[in-house]
Amino acid sequence: MHDLTGFQRDLLYVITGLDEPHGLAIKEELEDYYEKEIHHGRLYPNLDTLVEKGLVEKGEKDRRTNVYTLTRRGHREIEARREWEQQYTERKKSAPA
Repeated sequence: MHDLTGFQRDLLYVITGLDEPHGLAIKEELEDYYEKEIHHGRLYPNLDTLVEKGLVEKGEKDRRTNVYTLTRRGHREIEARREWEQQYTERKKSAPA
């Protein structure tokens, strides 16, 4: 996951957390988090990059709606990232104030 942008990592987390992760739902979640509009020209190319990297699978819900799900590799990458973050966040918690 080291070669992803922060936005791409956020996409992975949002996709993981949604019951039915389609483009508009992902866009709305990110707009809530970033507190600004996410343009289609930013969202979909980044989703396509995640598909190309094998982290996300793109499926069709209907003719107009694509659904995005994490691949096994995507789940492994998120778990590895959590473990990496924990080694730093837990160390600081245990350090004397």
